[in-house]
Amino acid sequence: MSAPPKLAPAEAYELITRDLHEVLGAEPLRALLDKQERPVRAYWGTAPTGRPHVGYLVPLAKIADFLTAGVEVKVLLADVHAFLDNLKAPIELVRHRVVYYRMLLTTVLQSIGVPVERLTFVVGSSFQLSAAYNMDAYRLAASTTEHDAKKAGAEVVKQVSSPLLSGLLYPGLQALDEQYLDVDFQFGGVDQRKIFTFAEAVLPKLGYAKRSHLMNPMVPGLKGSKMSSSDAGSKIDFLDEPSAIRKKIKDAACVEGVVEDNGVLAFTKAVLLPLARLRFESGASGAAGVHASAPPGTLFSIMRDDKFGGPAHYKEYSALEADFASKALHPGDLKKGVADAICQLLEPVQREFEQNEEFRKAEADAYPKEPEPVKKKKEKKSELPARPKAGTSRAQVRGRHGPRARRLRRGGTDGGRCARRGRRAVGRRGGRGAEAVRIQKDAPAIA
Repeated sequence: MSAPPKLAPAEAYELITRDLHEVLGAEPLRALLDKQERPVRAYWGTAPTGRPHVGYLVPLAKIADFLTAGVEVKVLLADVHAFLDNLKAPIELVRHRVVYYRMLLTTVLQSIGVPVERLTFVVGSSFQLSAAYNMDAYRLAASTTEHDAKKAGAEVVKQVSSPLLSGLLYPGLQALDEQYLDVDFQFGGVDQRKIFTFAEAVLPKLGYAKRSHLMNPMVPGLKGSKMSSSDAGSKIDFLDEPSAIRKKIKDAACVEGVVEDNGVLAFTKAVLLPLARLRFESGASGAAGVHASAPPGTLFSIMRDDKFGGPAHYKEYSALEADFASKALHPGDLKKGVADAICQLLEPVQREFEQNEEFRKAEADAYPKEPEPVKKKKEKKSELPARPKAGTSRAQVRGRHGPRARRLRRGGTDGGRCARRGRRAVGRRGGRGAEAVRIQKDAPAIA
């Protein structure tokens, strides 16, 4: 995709903010665009913890709009934040994941035709370990209550009864990133809203400018909840094979006629249609999910037999949603169309991965395979004596459960010793001697 033409301020603002859930600080952003003194600068941060999945295409599709509008975008690979996130991974492993994230996200952006000339990756530890940054972190801590820090991170930091101190530091550090990355606005999901409002409150206390904040809507996962790296069933990995992708889409929650919490519909709205629109607006062809026979302006195609209604081509999401809500579009047909589009979308990414040895090594280092658990041999249960009944004498207990009785139960070669003991016992106590004689007679069979 070629570099986009320079847009008028109003057009740039419209492109930057379209399809967003909320904009905090719209007027300062408009004023900056109107001045046209320099490009607007923005950042989006991601902590390299779990494996990136196709849910990342939601912010990346919006970042494509920013770049097309002439915004300079910084992608923060927040390794320090990843380390602070409840110690999900040691810092050495996080460094490997930074490398993999950078390679994967670059490949994905290039594959969807995003102009990456104005996009840069910044590793958090490249500035977050500096003396100046840490002094500002101390200054911020001195003016922030525990209540405010905990409230700010309520949506993104795991809430427990006894939280780690790292979770309380998280919101403040994210606020400082806006200053040290020298940006005009921060972009994230609506789940970041409390951190964004916290940043707007605390940065002026340190003498720094308040930034604007742009928020994407949250997209449900395939099971209807938030798409998560830790839930393999709710997300599709960028490297999943087509058969795995089709199975996950087939198993996804998609009730006929129900639009709410429908992950398949939501992914179509947030990813497939915006990316197709981006290619259409740039004059490029071959958008994922658009059939070659589709009329101009089509953003998504459903290919089905004539007996089920024939092919359907959509130029806007509202028409697709209306057909699904009225049951004119069956979940099975929607799922097939979405699965085909995702496979087409990921094909160039997976091809680059297979052809690039450095890419494959980065993935192996970032997510090493866990060794297979060693199967433990089952231990034999010890033969514990049964509890004696009330009234049983000690002599009777010794006779039933003593060493000699255990040897006999195990079939040991104890006949000779028992016989000798039996002969010595004869004459001393008739009862015990008679018992020993019986044992002696049975000894050869036991041996």
